Amino acid sequence: MRMLVVDDLSVGYGSIEIVHRISFKLSRGEILAVVGPNGSGKSTLLKGIFGLARVFRGAVKFNGREITREPPYRRALLGMSYLPQVGSTFESLKVRENLLLAASTLPRSVEESRLSEVLEILPELKSLMDRKVRTLSGGERQMVALAMSLLHRPQLLLLDEPTAALAPKLASMLLQKVKELNENLGLTVMLVEQNATMALRVSSQALLMVSGEAKFFGPS
Repeated sequence: MRMLVVDDLSVGYGSIEIVHRISFKLSRGEILAVVGPNGSGKSTLLKGIFGLARVFRGAVKFNGREITREPPYRRALLGMSYLPQVGSTFESLKVRENLLLAASTLPRSVEESRLSEVLEILPELKSLMDRKVRTLSGGERQMVALAMSLLHRPQLLLLDEPTAALAPKLASMLLQKVKELNENLGLTVMLVEQNATMALRVSSQALLMVSGEAKFFGPS
């Protein structure tokens, strides 16, 4: 059974349709890179899958369950995690406080163990725990946001341009970390990325979008 099935999906905002009749299937353990020029609807597609954009037609299924009309919080409870391009962290708070806030929706009995688990997965954060997020580099901030998502042990991670505004070296390091999470944890990833070369290097599947339409879907 495919983890994510997107069937003839059209999404947008208000009365404006931006993404037109997209279809693809994503299996467990794959990384799908969604690439294409600016304004092609990549981020809107991701938001539609997570329930943050209006669905005009089509369907989204997650682990065999129809979720097209489910609100975002229900999708999160089912095992999806969405990491937006900006606004994923609280910059005036310390790294530790950000992680504790993200963990606050978990049962108290597992909060501490999950935090330790994530710090083992992302050991780079151990030395940053008492620093305020606003003092971190762009790459470090994205690591914090990634850690906040991983606290909930998602099955599917939706990443919206995680390397935006990062220097090429930092961008490459971040995407390599995503690849490691995929390989070591079996995490399935849908990655919207402006830098197609880097995205295709770490992905197993690719979706090329132009003007809101899918022009190619297949192995990357």
